[in-house]
Amino acid sequence: MNELDGKVALVAGATRGAGRGIALALAGAGATVYVTGRSTRAGASPMGRPETIEETAELATARGGDAIAVRVDHSRPPEVAALIDRIRADHGRLDVLVNDVWGGDPLTEWDVPFFRHDLDNGLALLRQAVETHIVTSWHAAPLMIERPGGLVVEVTDAISARYRGSFFYDLAKSTVLRLATDTAEELRAFGVAAVALTPGFLRSEAVLDHFGVTAERWRDAVAQDPHFAASETPAYIGRAVVALATDPDVMRRSGGAFATWGLAREYGFTDVDGTRPDWAAHARETLGWDLD
Repeated sequence: MNELDGKVALVAGATRGAGRGIALALAGAGATVYVTGRSTRAGASPMGRPETIEETAELATARGGDAIAVRVDHSRPPEVAALIDRIRADHGRLDVLVNDVWGGDPLTEWDVPFFRHDLDNGLALLRQAVETHIVTSWHAAPLMIERPGGLVVEVTDAISARYRGSFFYDLAKSTVLRLATDTAEELRAFGVAAVALTPGFLRSEAVLDHFGVTAERWRDAVAQDPHFAASETPAYIGRAVVALATDPDVMRRSGGAFATWGLAREYGFTDVDGTRPDWAAHARETLGWDLD
């Protein structure tokens, strides 16, 4: 529908998963989208996954927008500064910033107390998952505030205070929630909104590989994990970001933390199969978890 025609977005960490889903949705709504990450056809990142930013850009462009792949290590401020300089030179504006840099899966140790978790890995996880977001917002904000109406999205995992199963993982994800709160406070006077956003049980490429299924045959994995029946595609969070970015009254949400399932009910969008997965309701009914 080209609701974002003329708008420019940056999805930091768009190689795969939620970042890719968001980039495709923004492009499908007409935005020019810069997709960044460390995995390119010239070389993989330490994640060792096959997905690349070039592939994301091609998929996004096929949706109708214009997507530009730029290799950026968001832990390196000079690389982020060069990216923002390029966006300014090319377009003179930045309307949507999505901080989705993660890369912490190989660094996370589950079911061990923090004092037995490898310290170097734990600190590296925090740098990768938190400092990268700060670096990116620091460089992007001066361009964003030149035009009121912009949006910063901090992608996290869950929006409740529930412990997430690992000290360093939980600290990273909960800190990202606070980043949205603080960013919102300091950008409010400039008319730029900032929110935190979580998906539910995400059918990312890595999760599909873990279960040995494809996107088309994902239901075959329900036999391995019944909770997978309540999972959602990366397109779902992409549609959530588009809904926020096209909401003329998004400032009323600034500083808040939201989930795909709640925004789907409010804005009326669905996942690709026409359903509205509600991971919080499923987790509450089957696991006794409070995720809202």
